[in-house]
Amino acid sequence: MTEAPSVAAEVSRKRGAEPGPLTAHATERKKACWGILTSQGSWADRSPLHEAASQGRLLALRTLLAQRTLAFPDHVAANVTPVTVSITQEAKGYHANIVTIDHVTPLHEACLSGHVACVRALIHAGANVNAATIDGVTPLYNCCASGSVGCMELLLQNGAHTHTPHTHFPSALHEACKRGNSQCVESLLSHGADPDYEVSHLGSPLYVSCLHQHTACSKILLHRGASVNVGRGGDSPLHAAVRQDSADQVSVLLDNGADVNLRDSNNQRPVDLAPPGGKTQQLLMLFEVSPRSLSQLCRLQIRNLLGRSRLKLLPLLPLPSLLTYYLEHT
Repeated sequence: MTEAPSVAAEVSRKRGAEPGPLTAHATERKKACWGILTSQGSWADRSPLHEAASQGRLLALRTLLAQRTLAFPDHVAANVTPVTVSITQEAKGYHANIVTIDHVTPLHEACLSGHVACVRALIHAGANVNAATIDGVTPLYNCCASGSVGCMELLLQNGAHTHTPHTHFPSALHEACKRGNSQCVESLLSHGADPDYEVSHLGSPLYVSCLHQHTACSKILLHRGASVNVGRGGDSPLHAAVRQDSADQVSVLLDNGADVNLRDSNNQRPVDLAPPGGKTQQLLMLFEVSPRSLSQLCRLQIRNLLGRSRLKLLPLLPLPSLLTYYLEHT
């Protein structure tokens, strides 16, 4: 039996799934990936299919799915729901959409552990790529938590939604920005995700990226047309970057048109929040006495007039490559 990576083993199980007490470190790792889901119930109802998907045991997973097909022929399987199968003990195999009490599917598990082959097999067997747990966590969200671009691409190619229908549900794009998984951010945006998609308690993806100091994610979002001043409430991305004393983030935001005069809920400008004498404060103070260049102002205005949806068409315009690079700001 192939031994799963230790990280996958840590994040793919709930309390009580394994004998012996969990270390504080392992508990925190699970909470980081599953959020409040880890505190609800136990996974005593996890099926062997969940275990196989979590541990990347492809042969076992295929065998369990094949046995289920034999137990439920097509004309019978069409009338069997995932919930019915999850509580039925007569079946020899398992439905691809079998769920735990928290509505965790094997596909959730495979994505959280980054097992591309298992994800492919489950989708082929009819797994719902948009299945949501009781907390609204989707397989796509789990891909962003694990940083598995391969699993994510499979989901997106098979109809996974880049955003959930409810804005209070966990957002895959926000999770990718929080963890600094820039390739996941790029993939989501390439498949139509809105770079300004706001979650009420989190704000914009750019705000989350700045809050967690992931400059690479911020650059991708801005390149794709994210609004540089949209944050969380009155708090702008620049406010968040300054609070973290992230000079790189501040420089990127200023270069993309961030407004240094915006005030947060405490009526403070970004410069008021900068640590005294630090590089962030120096950047802001220098910026305030040095107006933006004409070149920068023109680029910002042209990109704004083009609109976010047309920015991806810039390379197709009959322009000199130097001008295209200037407008793309790469």
